[in-house]
Amino acid sequence: MGPTRKPNVCRQLSRRALGFFSRDAGVVQRTNLGILRALVCQESTKFKNVWTTHSKSPIAYERGRIYFDNYRCCVSSIASEPRKLYEMPKCSKSEKIEDALLWECPVGEILPNPSDYKSSLIALTAHNWLFRISATTGKVLEKIYLASYCKFRYLSWDTPQEVIAVKSAQNKGSVLARQAGIQQPVLLYLAVFHVLPFSLIGILEINKKIFGNVTDATLSHGILIVMYSSGLVRLYSFQAITEQFMQQKLDLGCACRWGGTAGTVGEAPFGIPCNIKITDTPPLLFEVSSLENAFQIGGHPWHYIITPNKKKQKGVFHICALKDNSLAKNGIQEMECCSLESDWIYFHPDASGRIIHVGPNQVKVLKLNEVENNSAQHQISEDFVILANREKNKNENLPIVTASGRVVKKNFNLLDDDPEQETFKIVDYEDELDLLSVVAVTQIDAEGKAHLDFHCNEYGTLLKSIPLVESWDVTYSHEVYFDRDLVLHIEQKPSRVFSCYVYQMVCDPADEETTNRSCEKETNLNIILELR
Repeated sequence: MGPTRKPNVCRQLSRRALGFFSRDAGVVQRTNLGILRALVCQESTKFKNVWTTHSKSPIAYERGRIYFDNYRCCVSSIASEPRKLYEMPKCSKSEKIEDALLWECPVGEILPNPSDYKSSLIALTAHNWLFRISATTGKVLEKIYLASYCKFRYLSWDTPQEVIAVKSAQNKGSVLARQAGIQQPVLLYLAVFHVLPFSLIGILEINKKIFGNVTDATLSHGILIVMYSSGLVRLYSFQAITEQFMQQKLDLGCACRWGGTAGTVGEAPFGIPCNIKITDTPPLLFEVSSLENAFQIGGHPWHYIITPNKKKQKGVFHICALKDNSLAKNGIQEMECCSLESDWIYFHPDASGRIIHVGPNQVKVLKLNEVENNSAQHQISEDFVILANREKNKNENLPIVTASGRVVKKNFNLLDDDPEQETFKIVDYEDELDLLSVVAVTQIDAEGKAHLDFHCNEYGTLLKSIPLVESWDVTYSHEVYFDRDLVLHIEQKPSRVFSCYVYQMVCDPADEETTNRSCEKETNLNIILELR
């Protein structure tokens, strides 16, 4: 089945104004986003570079907000020109924000304070404080002191918008202890909280005496994931661990006596004691061996992706059923390419169960479906492929002949990610507009030029291409965000110089005037027909 007919924006707006849609807010929102998608992809729409700035500290972007100076300064990118929302007071290096997550109000829940219904920034500081900061004013709404027995450094969602995990730096021990061959048994700590209102689940220690020679651990969707240098990955239920090994239930703001010391949980200097200490190996849910601990779960039904644990297998991906570890039919995916940077693969974030496999010159979207006449087995097949725009050099196969008539033998071929050929660098998904965004880069003379392409998520059709005006150096680190009518490019140059380029959607004035007249005529006609 091919793509459906392009929707008429004017007709959609007219129908919305006359109340032709369901009163369900979700229907109206989907209609609005459909209108925006049509506007974004129409030929007359351009994306204009409206703002460029540079910084000596990292730049971060979250939902229409650009953060500078370790989240101390926030700029809104929604207005026609970015404007400062707030700037928090200057602080010492020991008090700076090291990591942050944007929390947005849940739907259908009654919250204790009016301010809780607005977006907040959950921030972790260098001196182990966890702050909840208003995303619009920068005011600190809540603060929790974590602990003094370790250095917390990373924030992540365990369950998106519901449960956060605060991870400590790894405990390496003192230099003298390492020289003496004394190993620290505790590798790291994980502090886990429900958000808004903040409530403590517990702080868990990852102990080598229990898990063995573990190199890292993290928490995701209620699963404790433990990794080893051998490539082994083990999965445990965090809920089961909590129920079995929690020493004492702790509540924030309540008095507590722990190890001969009394204090208030979550307040300095007492902080939060480590109240989940595993004394025996917990029940194992699943284990697998993969190169560099690379392991992903997704699809319908559940499948996982690994790379066989051998260096020569790098770039080879196995897609297996989670229930019995069986390899899916056509489940070995290998992109035959010769490049300096390896290809990458992941489950599609649109929850369709599909898989995206990205190489230097192609993006494959794969689907997982049942094998005919065998519902127990699943197979991998191509849904669609996006190819880089590469013109084959007509002269590349012609022999090179010297003046004396000697034929010069070629002993090399161009790499698939050769900078002089269009190469895919970033692939992302805009969930609200249901578009795949692909950044492609080509080296032209001394500088690289990039463009951002929008593809239909269902069929892979190219709908729009946006040139980026700034040069693109492939040796720098880049991030590109496409968020509704905004494109934002963050670049890290040598010596920790960060640049931010903001693009906003604009329409060609002449085309816009014609569209407005057409829309006005159609709206008036619909109103007349409705009155009749």
